[in-house]
Amino acid sequence: MDLKVEARNLDMRNGWQEKIEEEREKLIRHYANLVLHLRVTIEATPGYKEGGYEISLVASVPNDTVVVKRWGEKVRPLLVESFDVLGLQLKDIVQKKQNHKHQVSVKTQGGVPGGDARGTVQRMFAEYGFIMTQDDQEVFFHANALKNVSMDDLKEGTAVSLAMEDGVKGLQAVWVKAA
Repeated sequence: MDLKVEARNLDMRNGWQEKIEEEREKLIRHYANLVLHLRVTIEATPGYKEGGYEISLVASVPNDTVVVKRWGEKVRPLLVESFDVLGLQLKDIVQKKQNHKHQVSVKTQGGVPGGDARGTVQRMFAEYGFIMTQDDQEVFFHANALKNVSMDDLKEGTAVSLAMEDGVKGLQAVWVKAA
């Protein structure tokens, strides 16, 4: 995890730096490979009504950025609170990913996960088409799902094997191979 620490309008104290490193190690331990970059900013805010300090954590995770901001009178408790909130947000991201993986279970002929379904190309268009499986299910496929064949190689009536999943508008092919 790449870490950048900034101090604005104040001098960074060793105790704060040590606490940031300690919290960083916890993140690595619990969320290895999830946080790509982390920026920690500690800013003295004497001009604000509250006065005191602002802590800002900005964490880059795959396909997202998580931001945590906290204000208060003492830096160390703010660091702890900020990293706790960041940890909870990362936990939510991990749970959402796990739930999404469970929802996108691959369907195959006969309902056997990991098995192949077989069918024939029914209709074709420039970048997509439809396959009719042996059990009379129409399955959408996109050119990106083709494994050992291209759109140019396929025509109506071509035998294929495939794996399916529920898509937004019905069954769609996860992958398609020439039979």
